[in-house]
Amino acid sequence: MGNGALSGAVIAVAGAGGPAGRAALLRLAEAGATVIGADNDAERLAEAVDAASYAHGGSTVVGDTVDLLELQSTRDWATRIQKDFGRVDGLVHLVGGWRGSETFTKTVLDDWDLLELLLIRTVQHTTLAFHEALQSSERGRYVLISAAGASNPTAGNAAYSAAKAAAEAWTLAMADYFRKAGIAEGSEGATSAAAILVVKALVHDAMRAERPNAKFAGFTDVKDLAESIVDVWNRPAAEVNGNRLWLTEKP
Repeated sequence: MGNGALSGAVIAVAGAGGPAGRAALLRLAEAGATVIGADNDAERLAEAVDAASYAHGGSTVVGDTVDLLELQSTRDWATRIQKDFGRVDGLVHLVGGWRGSETFTKTVLDDWDLLELLLIRTVQHTTLAFHEALQSSERGRYVLISAAGASNPTAGNAAYSAAKAAAEAWTLAMADYFRKAGIAEGSEGATSAAAILVVKALVHDAMRAERPNAKFAGFTDVKDLAESIVDVWNRPAAEVNGNRLWLTEKP
């Protein structure tokens, strides 16, 4: 595993216990990275970590139960990673959540309260906790998974789309921080980047098994998403920093 494309990299994955998180842990480990997954569900996280460790025994894959809704808890997680592994080269943000309504007029604002926490507050906390470590890395990357609805919201997805758009804006502000930090250091350009991977929606094997006749048109398989996550490190920082990288048809 030491010869993988991410050999030697230390990468944190927020929301590692879900299907996308499991796929990301597997692919990052396969690429040779040391991977530290976090989730608020200890049992689900342990299963994801065990699966990645079993599949790629040559890589270090560990889990840490973290409440990303608490800024100090998130900062403590970042500090532990730096203490245990010496640095952080990436943070992949896979914390998800969805609420929708039949029509715009039936939007329930309680849905916004939940989505603001899951989709925005966790991004705020991870970026603030990890930005210095990522800037210090020679290949630091912050990767946000977003949705096409942030750019093209539908009437029944007002709360979800608005939350995703806010998360994107916050991530783009971090990208500007990386850009300006690179200029201030007098280098040819930033070596760290914040990028946004845009999907329509995600699909995984269990969903296909539950709905064998469904087309899932335009959906991105979690395995393909994981491949695209790794590819963010294969591209120069300037090429991905502050950019939306579309994995589905652009509206």
